[in-house]
Amino acid sequence: MKVEESAKTSASRRTSKMETSRVVTTGGTIWVDLDNSPHVPLFAPIIEELERRNYSVLVTARDCFQVRELADLFRLNYRLIGRHSGKNTLRKIAGLCFRALRLIPMVLRQRPDLAVAVCSRSQLIVSTLLGIPSLFMGDYEFATGWALIRPRWLLCPEVIPNQAIRLDPKRIMKYRGIKEDIYVPRFVPDPGIRSRLGLEEQDVVATIRPPASEAHYHNPQSDELFAAAVQFLAKSPKVKLVALPRNEKQALELRNRWPDLFLNRRMRIPNQVVNGLNLIWHSDFVISAGGTMNREAAALGVPVYSVFRGKIGAVDQYLASRGRLVLLESVEDIHTKIVVARRARPEKPSELADTILNRVVDEIIELLEKKQPSSSYGKIALNQFASAVGKRGSEFNSSEPTK
Repeated sequence: MKVEESAKTSASRRTSKMETSRVVTTGGTIWVDLDNSPHVPLFAPIIEELERRNYSVLVTARDCFQVRELADLFRLNYRLIGRHSGKNTLRKIAGLCFRALRLIPMVLRQRPDLAVAVCSRSQLIVSTLLGIPSLFMGDYEFATGWALIRPRWLLCPEVIPNQAIRLDPKRIMKYRGIKEDIYVPRFVPDPGIRSRLGLEEQDVVATIRPPASEAHYHNPQSDELFAAAVQFLAKSPKVKLVALPRNEKQALELRNRWPDLFLNRRMRIPNQVVNGLNLIWHSDFVISAGGTMNREAAALGVPVYSVFRGKIGAVDQYLASRGRLVLLESVEDIHTKIVVARRARPEKPSELADTILNRVVDEIIELLEKKQPSSSYGKIALNQFASAVGKRGSEFNSSEPTK
């Protein structure tokens, strides 16, 4: 698969370190589950740093929303298990349980000491049943949680108040900044992306991301605002749109709804997976219903407009209050708040330290080394899980919001 040179360079460096560290590991084993596409760039530097410190990392991935393609782009060593089960609630439940069952044999063989994910419910089931301590790294307090089983610990940005999280405050750890600050400092721009996408340097480039229409938190108003934004930008002939649909179904919907924009090359969809940070960096602004993409743009200092109309989380409120993110709440906002113009793009982003990455890795290692086994925890959870399967399906909807 053709990939971007910046990702190749970074991944090559990461691969050599990973290969070296796998020879001898003196620490424990951490199980990382990549359940959604934003998890890949987040965990890539975490995995690299853990292995640099001689800890073994077991990586599993779900085949959905370009997780597999991104994991290949970042050259991660992973096991692909399970896939997206669609929007139907019963299929979600069945897919969730089936994936958990498929994970169990491998996890039993590898015997990890700690399970880490953003919000992987399949991992949560397995880690709870097998008594493996679990850590969730969330940054959206309104993600639907389980009523009966929860992660042992949560690591999140400090702007999220404890009272908004359904977990014992003693098990909540915080860090300054936002989740994207973990991996953005290692980003190296690749200027060739515009030419590979058929874009001229003088073009005003807007990267756009549709709402997550299959997510449980989906609000139809997001669709209305996204469509209005496309129509607004279509009136400016100097603007070129790069659309990042979440799946093939969304890609087809975009082509069917705006065939003229695709015909005259005003809108395009990359024909292979791209480094999202690199695309954002070489865009003039971003309009998206995707929380991670919005926050990545904010971390890079790129103008970004959110058409997400679900519950606005504390992180987005924080970014909006500091002028790093513009929340669009109406069609009128689209016409009055979006600034269509080229941005003065420096050669590379401002130098940032790996402070938050090291803080996160330190917390993971500290939890791993606690090694607090719980002999009856798994048996109790097994009975709870069996009972929970018969309950209403809304508790089992899609995991961490793919915003």
